[in-house]
Order: sequence, then structure tokens, then C-alpha cells
Amino acid sequence: MPNTLFSSMHVSAAGLSAQRARLDVVAENIANAESTRTEKGGPYRRRQVVFQAVSTESRSFSSVFQSSFNQAGSLQSVKVAKTIEDPSPFREVYDPSNPDADVNGNVKMPNVNAVQEMVDMNSAARSFEANVTVMEASKRMFLKSLELMR
Repeated sequence: MPNTLFSSMHVSAAGLSAQRARLDVVAENIANAESTRTEKGGPYRRRQVVFQAVSTESRSFSSVFQSSFNQAGSLQSVKVAKTIEDPSPFREVYDPSNPDADVNGNVKMPNVNAVQEMVDMNSAARSFEANVTVMEASKRMFLKSLELMR
């Protein structure tokens, strides 16, 4: 039983880490929402985090307990697979006084939508909270099982 509880803590910790990475990317997007010039050239392009399911199957005795977690017989966790750039088009704003304006006076602005970023941030924060709750519940169950063993 302890290995199963530690496994649930491991899965929760992986979820916390993944959601933290997502929050970091959202913060970066919001911070660069008005950046018309980057090191690569051109305006900032919105970034997104891609998650990947990871099997945490171990070859130990605990694998007997873990066999009921999914159809494949292994406990699933999550990790950040990569961070990608959003291919959606840039916004164009008429501002002939901007040094990044083209010959028509249009400035390409980042493809960052503040409302979408706030929704992503809220979703990541809720997922983070859910993982914290699972971690706390696992800890309480582990402590109760230790009490019963006394």
C-alpha cells in the first residue's frame, strides 16, 4: 500500500510540475503581448505547452498494486513534451509612428489574446490546485495507514 500512495504522490507532483510550466508560459505570453521586435526578428509569437502521458510502471513488487490504474496495466503520469509556437496570424495595427511599421503604417503585433491567456491561466491554476488536493489526500491516507500499523 505505501508504494501505491507514493505513486499517487509522484503522479500529483508530475501534474504540479506540468501545470507550473504551463503557468510560466502563460506569464511569458502576457508579458510579451506588446512586443513587436524579438531576437528572432518580427513580433513575439504566442507559445503553448504540449503535455505527454508517461507510463510510470515499475518492475517492483508495487506493480502488482498498480495494475488496476489503467487498461495497459501501468500508472500514467504527465510531463511537458515540448513548447510550441502558435501558428495563428499576427494582429495588424495602424501606427505609422512606430519604428516597426511597414510602408503602409501597419505594425504586426503578437498573436497573444489577453482573454485567452487569462482562461489558460485560470485553467492551469485550477489543475494545480487539484493536484495539491490529491497530494494532501495521499499524505493523509499514508499517515492513517501508519497509525493503523501501530
